[in-house]
Amino acid sequence: MDIRIEPTADGSATLYVPALDEHYHSVKGALSESRHVFVDMGLRASPAAAPRVLEVGFGTGLNALLTWLEADRSGRLVRYAALELCPLSPAQALALGYEPSDRLRALHEAPWEEAVSLSPCFTLQKLRADFTTFAFAPSSFDVVYFDAFAPDKQPALWTAEGFAALYAALSPGGVLATYCAKGSVRRLLQQAGFLTERLPGPPGGKREILRARKN
Repeated sequence: MDIRIEPTADGSATLYVPALDEHYHSVKGALSESRHVFVDMGLRASPAAAPRVLEVGFGTGLNALLTWLEADRSGRLVRYAALELCPLSPAQALALGYEPSDRLRALHEAPWEEAVSLSPCFTLQKLRADFTTFAFAPSSFDVVYFDAFAPDKQPALWTAEGFAALYAALSPGGVLATYCAKGSVRRLLQQAGFLTERLPGPPGGKREILRARKN
């Protein structure tokens, strides 16, 4: 598959897939969007002492990298699982220049399917799996990073059934964060049982994002 590196407005890079006419991150700022949507509005909003994080779409590893840095900074143990059906190669990810590069390399070279301790505060488990058919254990996560490609590019991932599965997989008080603030997505989350809120997007980026909580 043809994948190209492109710059974004905050100076960080992202990947562009011409076949889908889609970017892996916001062209208004890959780094700033990932940090704001998933770390600031997702991870930091979780009351869990040792949050179990699920990422739907491991992609470039940027969200995992920022989460690892935040875990080490805060001293809060994070157990991170990621579902990815079509993983990038380590070389493709490292070409983006995200820092620290040694940690990015460790994320991409970690074995699949195994839980690997990458630091005293961060454990990673990458699962080569299809989100639409994955069997989640009830209340197995505290935070969900929903970072699939946009609904018009991957509609099979943005469904009532998928969000219902995530609702069941979250612990009470669990948080789901996504960059997509479309009304149709908000209504699907509400249909699954979530309480939703629109929040300001990252500086210079999207006007709004979505956060959803399980009662």
